Amino acid sequence: MNVLETDNLTRRFGEFTAVDSLTLNVAAGEIFGLLGPNGAGKTTTIKMLTTLLPPTGGSARIGGFDITQQASRVRRIIGYVPQMLSADSSLTGYENLLIFAKLYALPRDTRESNVRRALDFMGLHQASDKLVRNYSGGMIRRLEIAQAMLHAPRVLFLDEPTVGLDPVARKSVWERIAELQREHGTTIVLTTHYMEEADALCGRVAIMHLGKIVALGAPEELKNSLNGERVTLDDVFAHYTGAALDEGGNYRETARTRRTAQRLG
Repeated sequence: MNVLETDNLTRRFGEFTAVDSLTLNVAAGEIFGLLGPNGAGKTTTIKMLTTLLPPTGGSARIGGFDITQQASRVRRIIGYVPQMLSADSSLTGYENLLIFAKLYALPRDTRESNVRRALDFMGLHQASDKLVRNYSGGMIRRLEIAQAMLHAPRVLFLDEPTVGLDPVARKSVWERIAELQREHGTTIVLTTHYMEEADALCGRVAIMHLGKIVALGAPEELKNSLNGERVTLDDVFAHYTGAALDEGGNYRETARTRRTAQRLG
């Protein structure tokens, strides 16, 4: 059963088409990856699906609700972790989650238990009373995922969830994402530039280039499509986009990524 469906979803900015007639389906309980070079349209797609940006053409439905006609219904069943930091460094982990519990209008008599459960699940129980400014980068990302999961969303959107993290912290976040899918059946849609991340986590990936999907399938299927020995997802990426993974992006994008990396420690 599909929980997310798009039909020719399009977003234009003046004469520039950022997302061009995107059609895809994501099954309930799937971890689905959106890959592509900077400017491919990944984040614009996520912003449309999370109702933050209206499409200029086509349509999309999440859990059966139209993202434009039923935006408020969509927001109730999704969670979103943006690339930029969303946790307040001047508050403790517990206080951050409590604020989100109130924003999600969780019943007063269940807020405490939901917050404690989320902290435990994300491995943050012992750090719950520490200020977030003293958290490591991996802990901050896990806290932000906990924030987005408090209301038990059917679909969780993660935009570059491990940007700026070292390999150990990245692996810790991967483990929690996989556990969310395995234990709670959460559908997860993530964007990433790390091909090993997509290979390890995603059941299927879509590679975007210039606003279009140029390849779609399971990582192994895409690697096998190149008919070579020891083909990696990096090779698949380069084949379908003609782009090197470390290239692309303008000054603003580079500065934003480096700011994020610095703040995550």
